Amino acid sequence: MKLQQLRFLNAVVDHGLNITAAAEHLYTSQPGISKQIRLLEDELGMTLFVRRGKRLDALTPAGREVVTRAGRVLREVESIKGLADELRGQDQGQLSLATTQTQARYVLPSILSEFRQQHPATTVALHQGTSEQIARMLNDRTAEFAMATGAAKLFPGIVRLPVHRWNRVVVVPRTHPLAESDQALSLETLARLPLVTYLFSDRPDSSLMSAFATRGLTPSIAFTARDSDVIKACVRNGLGVGILAGMALEPGHDDDLIALPAQHLLPTLTTWIGWRQDQLLRSYHEAFLRLLMPDLPAALIDDAIRGRPVPELDELTQEHSLPLRNGQGNGHEGRA
Repeated sequence: MKLQQLRFLNAVVDHGLNITAAAEHLYTSQPGISKQIRLLEDELGMTLFVRRGKRLDALTPAGREVVTRAGRVLREVESIKGLADELRGQDQGQLSLATTQTQARYVLPSILSEFRQQHPATTVALHQGTSEQIARMLNDRTAEFAMATGAAKLFPGIVRLPVHRWNRVVVVPRTHPLAESDQALSLETLARLPLVTYLFSDRPDSSLMSAFATRGLTPSIAFTARDSDVIKACVRNGLGVGILAGMALEPGHDDDLIALPAQHLLPTLTTWIGWRQDQLLRSYHEAFLRLLMPDLPAALIDDAIRGRPVPELDELTQEHSLPLRNGQGNGHEGRA
């Protein structure tokens, strides 16, 4: 049995049992992969795939078990390589992080700039997506770290630490009636207006919909997007009233918009960072985590890095004072 055979097997499964796609990904030939998988089956004395002609239809029960174990072996091989680099003192490699557009655009640039100054030999791969896409990227190892808000059920069994808290604001053009009103904003008022907000915020279990539901209200969601800049563009073009992260309002760039505080209407949210329990963390990974979470006790971060049990995320958020990342806002920011 050869590691190459396990890599071919893993690639075929990762590409939906498409040998051609796996071959392109590995820069090898389709016949070469087919031959090595046949040799592996012959050596094991079992069939790994259900075949229909030359096409692979599914994994057999034995195939599923072999794929699971092959994945563990390949991950251990990568861990050994990383450990060898670490012991040789090679502070180079790639840090890959999957997160939302808001975090990538408004939080991470300054942190990654400082990180690159400290670790110039390390490259950074920043992937953006929805919570579901972030979870997939973490699971298929496209990303080593996931940075998201909420969505805990999408990330079972990973190590998570809180990074910061943030509030949403209601955003309207300066000429909008809400911008000129002296009355405190209410959910009842918002429920009568078309709203523009983040993708999936219109789901019944979202914190936004839950806030309205507790008051017996049903908001009118006119448009959703995963990108804060798209939401602001929709607001500018009259598609509705925006609800987005306060940090996404930039003084000097968004001065044509008014940010109305909504922390009295909508709960404060916590952004966290997480990684798989079997992820080998190199010294540059650890340095990044410390730059990202300077307000957490060093001992707590050490415990998480070393694989020791850490309290649940909600408990950590309550115990430790996390930074509140809100934009400076425009116009009425700070009004109750």
